[in-house]
Amino acid sequence: MKEKQFTVLDSEAKEEIKFNIFIKEKDIQKKIKSIGKKISKDFKNNEKPPILIGVLNGCLFFMSDLIKATSIEMEMDFIKVSSYRGTSSTGNVRLIKDISAQIVDRDIVIVEDIIDSGLTINFLRKHFNSNSPSSISIITLLYKKEISEMEIEPDYYGFIIPNKFVIGYGLDYKQKYRRLRDIYVIDE
Repeated sequence: MKEKQFTVLDSEAKEEIKFNIFIKEKDIQKKIKSIGKKISKDFKNNEKPPILIGVLNGCLFFMSDLIKATSIEMEMDFIKVSSYRGTSSTGNVRLIKDISAQIVDRDIVIVEDIIDSGLTINFLRKHFNSNSPSSISIITLLYKKEISEMEIEPDYYGFIIPNKFVIGYGLDYKQKYRRLRDIYVIDE
């Protein structure tokens, strides 16, 4: 799908939801290359490669492209948490799948597709800190800074966006539309 606007029928709410193109694929890729260079520079002298920990499912496309945009070796793992129902956060974070990597005395980089309230990142920082990593860095493609309640700012981010619901490039609406190459925003 490569449209400027499209409509989704929400069967539960029995209403149509319109989405408009928000960030084009070429702009996403340009930003990822820039972030990849920064990460490569920041971690190039590490004795051990950093461990990228992707937050499933949304990070998959971003993390894949990010790794390809770096010039250093990295390890990777994934964690899965849940805090959303439909288009809004439930306010509670549940751990669904934990990592298998040993992170004691290692530099880890949490990779998120989007940070809005910051609840997930706050939860993950506490979760990982209990395993004594050397450092924890946070990277996100999209950052809703105006509503974030993060305890610290992300170390790397792609785009600061307004508090609107977005889909595409890994971000979903009820587990659909992740495959879109561009990012779309809900038309209000």
